[in-house]
Amino acid sequence: MSQSITVSLVSWHDGEPLLRAVRETVFIREQGIPAELEWDGLDEQCRHALVLSGQGEAIGCGRMMSNGHIGRIAVLPKWRKQKVGTAIMEALLDYAFAHDYPQVDVDAQTYAVKFYRGFEFVEEGEVFMDAGLPHIKMQLKFICPLNNRLR
Repeated sequence: MSQSITVSLVSWHDGEPLLRAVRETVFIREQGIPAELEWDGLDEQCRHALVLSGQGEAIGCGRMMSNGHIGRIAVLPKWRKQKVGTAIMEALLDYAFAHDYPQVDVDAQTYAVKFYRGFEFVEEGEVFMDAGLPHIKMQLKFICPLNNRLR
């Protein structure tokens, strides 16, 4: 990555304007997801990863629900292919591991399957449509490093 970024884990209350701006740009304007689907009422219950550029601009985000479901991973177009998505996932996976989640899952847009495989997520089931876009469920089970068994 040629430019510096900062990833913070925040509550919806603390990060809403910045998180909302990134998601509106990526999901609503770019991907055409209806606002009523994007704003599902679950954000206040989630932990959010917020990525800021060195200049303090919100450039990416993602969220983790209390059940270990990761979603709403979004990176502004000009910041893609610069490891911003990787930084989001690393922050959320570190959070899940530190809080003893036995596993996490994502509903991956099919074009992003390779990205999630890079974190050792495995596809489960068949492709399904969500908000008019093809997705597939993927799961990652954490292995306890001391005894190489599932937590």
